[in-house]
Amino acid sequence: MTLSEVRTKYLEFFKKRGHAIIPPVPLVPDNDPTTLFVGSGMQPLLPYFLGQPHPQGTRVVNVQPAFRAEDIEEIGDNRHTSTFEMLGNWSFGDYFKKEQLPWFFEFLTEVVGLDPKKMYVTVFMGDEALGIPKDEESIALWKELFAAKGIDAKDVVIGSEANGYEVGMQGARIFAYDAKKNWWSRSGAPSKMPSGEPGGPDSEVFYDFGTPHDPKWGKECHPNCDCGRFMEIGNSVFMQYIKNAEGSFSKLPKANVDFGGGLERIAAASVDEGDVFLIDTLFGSIKELESASGTSYSDTALQASFRIVADHLKGAVFMIADGVVPSNTEQGYILRRLIRRSIRHMDKIGAKSEAVGKIIEQIIEVYEDAYPKLSKSHDKIVATILEEESRFRKTLASGLKEFAKLATENISGVDAFVLFSTYGFPVELTLELAKEKGLSVDIQGYRGEMQKHQTTSRAGSEQKFKGGLADHSEMSVKYHTATHLLHKALRDVLGPEALQKGSNITPERLRFDFAFPRKMTDEEKKKVEEIVNARIAEALPVSYEDIPMEEAQKRGAIGLFEEKYGDKVRVYKVGDYSLEFCGGPHVTNTSVLGEGDKKFKIQKEEAISAGVRRIKAVIA
Repeated sequence: MTLSEVRTKYLEFFKKRGHAIIPPVPLVPDNDPTTLFVGSGMQPLLPYFLGQPHPQGTRVVNVQPAFRAEDIEEIGDNRHTSTFEMLGNWSFGDYFKKEQLPWFFEFLTEVVGLDPKKMYVTVFMGDEALGIPKDEESIALWKELFAAKGIDAKDVVIGSEANGYEVGMQGARIFAYDAKKNWWSRSGAPSKMPSGEPGGPDSEVFYDFGTPHDPKWGKECHPNCDCGRFMEIGNSVFMQYIKNAEGSFSKLPKANVDFGGGLERIAAASVDEGDVFLIDTLFGSIKELESASGTSYSDTALQASFRIVADHLKGAVFMIADGVVPSNTEQGYILRRLIRRSIRHMDKIGAKSEAVGKIIEQIIEVYEDAYPKLSKSHDKIVATILEEESRFRKTLASGLKEFAKLATENISGVDAFVLFSTYGFPVELTLELAKEKGLSVDIQGYRGEMQKHQTTSRAGSEQKFKGGLADHSEMSVKYHTATHLLHKALRDVLGPEALQKGSNITPERLRFDFAFPRKMTDEEKKKVEEIVNARIAEALPVSYEDIPMEEAQKRGAIGLFEEKYGDKVRVYKVGDYSLEFCGGPHVTNTSVLGEGDKKFKIQKEEAISAGVRRIKAVIA
């Protein structure tokens, strides 16, 4: 199957089983400053696992683009991608294990056509100390499902991943692992969860590509082995526990299902191809690279570079379409890193510069049916990437001069880090050039400097975004409501073109991005402040309704209109002043924002990209 076929059939399969198809959200999360990018399909749905009713009901399904910055360094093997699509179906207190596991098994074997003899599964082994039992229910269900296909599925307890490399497969098909591998919560293992946190066991499905085990990873192979023989293609999380104040666990009143499946990986399994970069969408980029370089993807010395370019340029295309621009901070830093790393590895392959534009065109073409915003942002995507390539070429030139100054002796970790942080010089390039000159690089020292930099950056981010809307703190909720008043006031003063492009809220301030072609005048900013404060003083009630999309549009609800919405949507009403698409939470009356004689104040208004302005404001 092509990637598009798997995506479409998955949505159709779960729609027939009572699921409402919900649209994906942008890669950059709105109102969640705790993370730079959406890394899974469930991330935007967390409020509904914590009890908030979903406007589309108790069964929903979607396909969500995701990005994981922590996987950038992993790119180059046969299965890791930093940018991918996540298949997701969810039950909010509706169905549970006995529906979820058979449905996913049916989808894989009957719809996608995978051979069940090549499928292996994992479950949670339990934790006696915490009173959490082994997941015998999932084991029994998997035994029945495999038996129906004529497969006798033996189950064994593996325990830790490290033990798996010692004991191996043992002729089994169902493997019980510890919490590090088969338990999910936002905080990780049960022992790390704070009180009040929900979590539960999960059951992963692996596909066996039958490649020989590489003993460099460990003596024996097992489903969680990193040798490349097995590829995880889906994970059903059963959110059924909550941690109590004294550290014990009890059952949630309503158990939830959170399923995530790798679209690219399932597509690879459908053609029994252990290299995810050979699926139709990613291999299109690789073919462009082969044509532009005269080299072959089959050349193992260049394979990692082919994969890095295909993965990173795809990520760049999706990020730019969602409004990210290259910079030295936050999302922009990651985008800059993807583009520059792509250019570096194109040079290693020997691909001509014009290949960049051709690969961008290919990526947009294969994804635009599912994600029309890519073609709408075509010119911006091309211009942004080509401009960043040009800037990087100049950076390389200055970096090479600096390297020449340092290359009179072995390169210290500090110097290697300065080359990277100040001159944008990739460390792999430093290593390569040093090797040519017979010099060594203190790579451990470099990693230490990088670790210190990341720790400092992370601490700064936590200070900047302390708590954020994700914790639903009182001030975050107040600022969230204030953004609705600000949005409407901007449209009143500047006109209907001043539509929201994004927001970021912390307990200390709100940040609001909106479309507008010029700098606001002082008079305009003052007028906006006056309107917002007047609405606060009027003590307007704040309420919400879940209504059909057509009804919301008839009423004039406003929102991020370049995004798709489901058939049923949640709209928040602030008196008779504002009506807006939103998932909450909010205060119940605007008067709360003005408690203690506090006023809404605009601190800063600035441009962040062509045609997009940013306001930072406080209630003080």
